[in-house]
Amino acid sequence: MAPIPKGGIVAVTGASGYIGGWLVRKLLDGGYRVRACVRDVNDEAKSNFLKSMGGFCSGRLTLHSADLNRPGAFDDIFSGCHGVAHVSHINGEGHKDGGYGNDEYVARVNAQILASIDQADSVSRVVITSSIAAVVSESNPEEMQKRPVIYEDRYPDEDNPRLSGYSRSKQYAERLFEQAAMKSGRWDVIICCPGDNVGPIQAEHHADRGPWQGLMKKMLLGECNPAVHGYRPWHTVDVRDTAALQVAILESVVVKNGERYIAFNGKRIDIEDVCLRIDRLLPELGYSTPNMAEDLDEKGLERRERRRKVYAGTDLRNDRTRALGIKYRDLNISLRDMAESLISVGKVEPVLRTGFNINRN
Repeated sequence: MAPIPKGGIVAVTGASGYIGGWLVRKLLDGGYRVRACVRDVNDEAKSNFLKSMGGFCSGRLTLHSADLNRPGAFDDIFSGCHGVAHVSHINGEGHKDGGYGNDEYVARVNAQILASIDQADSVSRVVITSSIAAVVSESNPEEMQKRPVIYEDRYPDEDNPRLSGYSRSKQYAERLFEQAAMKSGRWDVIICCPGDNVGPIQAEHHADRGPWQGLMKKMLLGECNPAVHGYRPWHTVDVRDTAALQVAILESVVVKNGERYIAFNGKRIDIEDVCLRIDRLLPELGYSTPNMAEDLDEKGLERRERRRKVYAGTDLRNDRTRALGIKYRDLNISLRDMAESLISVGKVEPVLRTGFNINRN
């Protein structure tokens, strides 16, 4: 199918979120018209940062209330759009784990979005935000040892009972969109699978989401637990580079329906190393690095080393995204910007050494 025209109209679901917000900004910077979909435009705490963008005052950015759970919610919004960026997570209020792993619920919500895309006969390309979790499942280390190369055409065994609901639902949504695009023949779908997004937040509520910016918030507040996520490293990508990849996908003439693109900067880092690096990157801050010593018995130490050995033996690739011209930011820049934005935008009060204070003036 065709890429979207320069300066065209793009609808972004989940626009008030961490990734969605940066995608909105990146599209505006590229000269596009953006229809930002949020759950409630009157929720100022979550939408004001979008209204502060320059495109809003000129009308190039418009905000729209749209509930994923309501049929037809996107019909009018998608009408006339050239592209759709589906960033939003499913919103399974009342469902276990937010609806993840519930095939019926995931199918129903995505069917409503797909119906709105089909109804808008102007849409030629859709990019959806999936996850590296749809490529490899962290809940099954044995499977990672058997297939250690992690690239776009790799899929976890969806019939394995150890596959997490999150991984299963992301994988299932990818398939639903690919099949719908093939059936339509008028639009295509390209899949963005980010690693662990780091980098600056744009709104205070982003500090409580994540998990990665939420984990750094805990670090700044004096808590750092190396056991989080079972001792797996962060496979990092700057959220701004994830947004840049999504725009490149919308514009590309070489991508093909159903292709996946892993957003990953080539760097992985253990959680305690993230915590230690804050003071190195921002020595003027006076951050009081917490004690990260773990009281593990022999079995605990063996479990930690075994899990980390599994990840050390994997090879996560980003070749396909680099072929699209994506140049990834240095991890230190991403971590520095995330820490400073959590303090300035997220209003986090970090634990500091004696004699240091935050400049709030």
